[in-house]
Amino acid sequence: MKKYLLSFVFALCAVILVSWGYVGHQTVALIAEKHLTPQAQEAVKTLLGNQSIGDIASWADEIRDDKTFPEHFINAPLGLTRSQFEQEVISQPQDNVYKAILANEAILKSVMTSHEDKQKALKFIVHFVGDLHQPFHVSRKEDLGGNKIQVRFEDKGTNLHSLWDSRLIDKQGLKSSEMVAQLDQATPDQIKQWQSDSLMQWIWESYQIATRLYAEAKPGSKLGEEYYQTHIGIVDERIEQAGIRLAGLLNELFKNVEVASLKANAIDSTSKDKDQIARYIELKDISKHLNETVVTKGEVSGRRDMGSFVLVNLGGEYPNQLLTVMLRGESKSLAKELTGKYISVEGKVIDYKGKPEIVVTEVAKISILPSAESDGK
Repeated sequence: MKKYLLSFVFALCAVILVSWGYVGHQTVALIAEKHLTPQAQEAVKTLLGNQSIGDIASWADEIRDDKTFPEHFINAPLGLTRSQFEQEVISQPQDNVYKAILANEAILKSVMTSHEDKQKALKFIVHFVGDLHQPFHVSRKEDLGGNKIQVRFEDKGTNLHSLWDSRLIDKQGLKSSEMVAQLDQATPDQIKQWQSDSLMQWIWESYQIATRLYAEAKPGSKLGEEYYQTHIGIVDERIEQAGIRLAGLLNELFKNVEVASLKANAIDSTSKDKDQIARYIELKDISKHLNETVVTKGEVSGRRDMGSFVLVNLGGEYPNQLLTVMLRGESKSLAKELTGKYISVEGKVIDYKGKPEIVVTEVAKISILPSAESDGK
């Protein structure tokens, strides 16, 4: 019973984390990219290399890290005044999205933090700014930010959190690039105002919107076209505001940063990575080589499409696989070709909930082999 309960909790955590969905988060990042200063653009490129902030917008969801789970949202009781709300956010003993953004800002500003730490901090900030603009990421603890409030939307079962994460966005039927073209219409005065608003103001706005949304949709509500038409404008505005504000935040963070110093740290980090030569490890022994860069081989036993990434199982079906391979970025294009195939994969072995995992973003790190017999090293 305990095993099934834990599985339910982990699955529910995954639902809560995916604010705005992949398309929404990428739209926020792509809008931000269009409003970065040249200094900020250079700093971002130095930290992310060949990736853009659009590419990494959902990274904080994809890593599925229990430790950072509370950093995606804030729980607060309804009915608070502005001053009460601020005190609630600041005084909470647990981590929340407000504290997480401040902490990652400090990492980016510090001259003592490594290239890798700065890179992660940037990825978290890009994602968390999107998160906090989703109203149900600043909402009640007792219903898990609307996850426990079941409703029907267009005659299909869902919950308030999922409805605002992606269902309303999905109904538009737009790609992120199309959403950017539609939403990036802020006037200079709006940009100035939104970027001058404090971080606390951004969160307070979501809290106020969530308060109204709770009152409008009760458990069991049947929602459809009228609800969509009434609320899609709020979704669009919050995504647009998130993008504009993310740009303002990054412009400010990188305004006085010495890009030359960032580049020096990046070169040093790259040199260290190159020193880690991948060595062949039998799949059955993969769990003994955590934090090592390896090459291994095995038969694909199944895959799960999680939206912004695909999980591929080697050496057994989930949950008995010997290795999980997460396909992100360009490597996702290989997913459908791999089912039932014998493959080799190269990458760093990490631990995810007691299971070894390799995250792959480059197509070149995976090869489809003729058969299981071609096991030469």
